[in-house]
Amino acid sequence: MQKIMNSKTVMSIMCALMLFASCVKDDDYGIPDISVTEPNIPSAQITTFKAVKSLFEQAVNNGNATVVIDDEPDFFIEGYVISTDKSGNFFEELIVQNKTDDSSPDNDPRLGFKVIINVSSLSDTYQFGQKVYVKMNGLAIGESNGVITIGKGDAVAVKQIQPAEYKGIVIRSNEVATITPKISGLADLTEADKNTLIQLNNMQLNRFELGATFASEAYDEFDGHRILESCDSGISMILETSTFSDFKSLIVPQGKGSVTGIFSRDFGDDFNVLILNSSADINFDNTERCDPMEFSCGLASSVGSGNLLYEDFESQRNNRPIVIAGWTNYIQAGTEAWEGYSSTSSNASLGRSARFQSSSSGDASNIGWLITPAIDLDAQDGETLRFKTSNSLADSSFMEVLYALDWDGTEENITSATWGVLSAAYVVKDTDSFVPWFNSGSVDLSCATGTMHIAFKYTGSGQDTFDGIYELDEISVDYAE
Repeated sequence: MQKIMNSKTVMSIMCALMLFASCVKDDDYGIPDISVTEPNIPSAQITTFKAVKSLFEQAVNNGNATVVIDDEPDFFIEGYVISTDKSGNFFEELIVQNKTDDSSPDNDPRLGFKVIINVSSLSDTYQFGQKVYVKMNGLAIGESNGVITIGKGDAVAVKQIQPAEYKGIVIRSNEVATITPKISGLADLTEADKNTLIQLNNMQLNRFELGATFASEAYDEFDGHRILESCDSGISMILETSTFSDFKSLIVPQGKGSVTGIFSRDFGDDFNVLILNSSADINFDNTERCDPMEFSCGLASSVGSGNLLYEDFESQRNNRPIVIAGWTNYIQAGTEAWEGYSSTSSNASLGRSARFQSSSSGDASNIGWLITPAIDLDAQDGETLRFKTSNSLADSSFMEVLYALDWDGTEENITSATWGVLSAAYVVKDTDSFVPWFNSGSVDLSCATGTMHIAFKYTGSGQDTFDGIYELDEISVDYAE
């Protein structure tokens, strides 16, 4: 009986091997077959991305949300796939760019479109860099999440191309090109750069988000939004990562360097974002970050009974720049300044407060300083700083509490002085509730000597529709009598 059982076992194994071998035709069974017959499309039937964009713009100017292409005559656009869903950061969409690099003569500028398709794992059919021809007949061109989008649809909305038809609409070539991203500064990006591949150099994660994952924090619902900042200009950009991506739980690299991704808009069309194809597209391998120096004596266990400075802004006028003797309200960039503010809404002010609001300012960048009078730290002992902060959705803007021991009190020398961060002070974060006010703690200043100025500095994101609001109040510098 034992011999018979062994024979059956052997036969079962042989059958299984034969079945497996019959299914596997070659050694590359794990890689999709993407070879195709090269499409033969006459050049006369190929139009430019610029022409297609013009059709959409004309429709918008005529009060329409989309434009639907007539069935005749046939025409195509020719471009290159610059997105991939292999890492799960793109879903049921292709981003197609008309060029392999940044060569953009005026008659054919570098442009890109989103093509929405009701198919997952599109990277099995369309590789990154693959040349494709999109047959425009019967398609709709509109806007989805703030970027130009191609799909099926009508005069109202653009809808997904369906599985039964997409391969006859987005026709792939055998050519898989090398795509060279456009190297750009954040301030130089324009509407024309949306849906295209860009590279940002000398970037880093904002220091307030060090240690954060790409998209697996408790507050990440559908996408993770992390603030990247330029070490050259200080301007910020939001890095958007899907909570369905396979790298969502990785820690965002904490050095500085380059990052390559697709310039786009967030789901609600509220702000600009950069979307990676994979975590390998962020190369922050330089450990020398560009953060400002930090100063900290820690938090004091008690507060002295003497007072050197107190300001609650009650004397200021609503929505007018703050003007207080000895204080400096300096606009470094943009047109907005720290101003008086009073509100009894759910995000109520403490009577009257100081506020920096740059949202919808229309400025490319907003940076504002509110600086205290000089504080002589050698004239007494036990100095401490206290204040309160709140915000109304900080978005990608941030507020810092800085100090300088070498500023001469003139506006022209503010940015050339040596400013450090009072790192022990707590400043409201974007993840905090926007209703309450947060205490800074009693920030100990007693280990410093000389004459100190304290600055409350607001830095906007550099995106005019995505800058938040910070409030500041009850600033007090005390000492031990």
